[in-house]
Amino acid sequence: MEPIIVRGGGDIATGSIYRLVKAGYPVIVLEIPKPSAIRRSVAFCQAIYEKRMQVEDMTCILCDNFEEAVRVSKEGNPALLIDPEGECLKNYRPWFLVDAILAKKNLGTTKDMADVVVGLGPGFTAGEDVDLVVETMRGHRLGRVIAKGPAMANTGIPGVIAGYGKERVMHSPAAGVIHNLSNIADLVEEGQVIAEITTPEGKVENVYASLTGVLRGIINEGFEVTKGLKIADIDPRKEQVANCFTISDKARAIGGSVLELACAAEHGRIGNYFA
Repeated sequence: MEPIIVRGGGDIATGSIYRLVKAGYPVIVLEIPKPSAIRRSVAFCQAIYEKRMQVEDMTCILCDNFEEAVRVSKEGNPALLIDPEGECLKNYRPWFLVDAILAKKNLGTTKDMADVVVGLGPGFTAGEDVDLVVETMRGHRLGRVIAKGPAMANTGIPGVIAGYGKERVMHSPAAGVIHNLSNIADLVEEGQVIAEITTPEGKVENVYASLTGVLRGIINEGFEVTKGLKIADIDPRKEQVANCFTISDKARAIGGSVLELACAAEHGRIGNYFA
C-alpha cells in the first residue's frame, strides 16, 4: 500500500498518525523546519530536533528525502519530512491526505492534492477546499465527520480541565529567545518563573506559571518566539503527571475518525458520507 500523507505533526496530528500506523497504514508526515509544538513530549514533529521521536510505543523517523520516507513508512514507522509547502506532492499523488496542521485556517491544502482530502478543525469547508472535515472542538461534536460545510468556529479558548480554560495557557510576553527554567512534567506553583525570554535588546522578560499544577507542555529551549505566541500549558490536576507522555483523549478521538475515513477510502466506501 502506498503512503498516506499527513500535513502537520503536532500533538493532535500525532493521535491520527499513531492510529493510522497501528492499523497498518504507511504514513509520511510533512512539517515546517521549526515547529512550535508545546506538548512536544507527545508530538512526532519533535523528530525534527531529535532525528527520532518516540511517542508511547511508536517512533517517528526524520528522513532526508521522499524516497527514504516511503521506505521508512512501509517498514512500519511514521516518516517525517521537512516539506512545509508539500513539494513532494508535485510528483506523488496520495490516495488519502490529512491536513492536521491545526492552524485554524487553510495554509494551502486543496482537494486536488489526493483522491480523498480531509481537514481537521476550523479553516476548512467540506465540499470546497477539502472533501471532508473532522470536528476538533471539545464536546458532543468532537470527532464528527462533516460532509458539507465547515467545522465549528475557533473560540480561542482552550478546553476546560478541572474548571480552568484560558488560565491554563501561557503566552510569550515579548519577542526573543526562550530559556526554560522548568521542564515538562514538573510540578509548578502559580506565580513561579518557569522561563525567561531574552529580547533582541538584551532585556530579560519572565514567564510566570498561570496556576498551580503539572507543566504539561513548554516550547523547545532556545526557540525564537514572537510576542503573544503560545509557549506553555499547565494541567491543574497535579496527580496527572503521566498524562504528559501519552496521547490525549482529544487526539485519540479525532484520530479514530481519521482512521475511519481512511478505511472507508481504502474500501471504496467514502461515498457513504455524502449519501
